[in-house]
Amino acid sequence: MIIAAMTFRLHASWVHSLKEKRMIVKSLIARLQNRFHVSAAEIDEQDTHQIIVIGIAAVVPHNAMADSLMGEISVFVEENTEAEILDEQREIR
Repeated sequence: MIIAAMTFRLHASWVHSLKEKRMIVKSLIARLQNRFHVSAAEIDEQDTHQIIVIGIAAVVPHNAMADSLMGEISVFVEENTEAEILDEQREIR
């Protein structure tokens, strides 16, 4: 069993309230879960308006599938949010 884990740190400069941020985060997480069948959640900076930190994890059968899945998720996040990606971390366990 292989676990693919990713963390995205995003900056949404136009967000001025936690309510706005929550809408963006919930939408992105729901789309990730529906499209890739992964676990996803906001994992840090919950009280900061313009910074979004999302953690994603999936159980996959082998390393090649983990690499492929993480690549697809990275492209998906880039294409499906207006927020700037500040950092992306990948880990295979």
